[in-house]
Amino acid sequence: MKHSQKDSGPLISIITPSYNSTAFIKETIESVLAQSYSHWEMIIVDDQSKDDSVHLIKQYVEGDPRIQLICLTENVGAAEARNIAIRRAKGDYIAFLDSDDVWLPTKLEEQVTFMQKGNISFSFTSYSLISEEGDHMGIEVTAPEIVDYKYLIGNTTIGCLTVMLDRQQIKQIEMPIIQPEDTALWLVLLKQGHQAYGLQKVLSNYRIVSNSTSRNKLKAAYRYWKLLRHQEKLNLVKVNFYFGKYAYHAYRKNRLKSS
Repeated sequence: MKHSQKDSGPLISIITPSYNSTAFIKETIESVLAQSYSHWEMIIVDDQSKDDSVHLIKQYVEGDPRIQLICLTENVGAAEARNIAIRRAKGDYIAFLDSDDVWLPTKLEEQVTFMQKGNISFSFTSYSLISEEGDHMGIEVTAPEIVDYKYLIGNTTIGCLTVMLDRQQIKQIEMPIIQPEDTALWLVLLKQGHQAYGLQKVLSNYRIVSNSTSRNKLKAAYRYWKLLRHQEKLNLVKVNFYFGKYAYHAYRKNRLKSS
């Protein structure tokens, strides 16, 4: 197995929930194995898959001690699956990668260097969209340089697959059990005073899967409205204001995807 000179750097814990992921999990794991930065652990939490996911993942676990598999005895959902992995994680940094997404080979190396140079607690990067079959769609989502609470609350611009968090600076990392759970966590962290810094380079590919939650636009919109109302506890005037911003940005993104 090929290891780079980066073995001696900080340990990065990669958090991957898996549910019925046979179609894509192999490509996801292979993209981690191809990283130029090798000091990582990948914690995959299988959330009671009904397909052959566990058997497939176990083959990688047997081939590389950096890959761990936790098999749950009941289905708990993606947020709690990630939280279980985070509690197991031993890394100095936490990175998120879902079981249908893919990293470019220098993702970890470039991002951890970016964070160390700037003493950054919360970073994310630009990413591109790929189809369910893995074809590039010619669409890139560019990371803003800095995102604070007021920016994010009306614009879900941070891709979960691009995020890296410094556990020395962020002591408590736990996804709220509310959808969209990743945006819910980013809002918690930004409200605490952290700022998210964007590395403006495409280092990940986000797969557009036809049956995913994010593809159901009405459900996604309703969940975001509930997030603003129940987690952020905004009054109805502010909810409607920020939801309007969210709807505008979501409309622009969907126009890009369909063009």
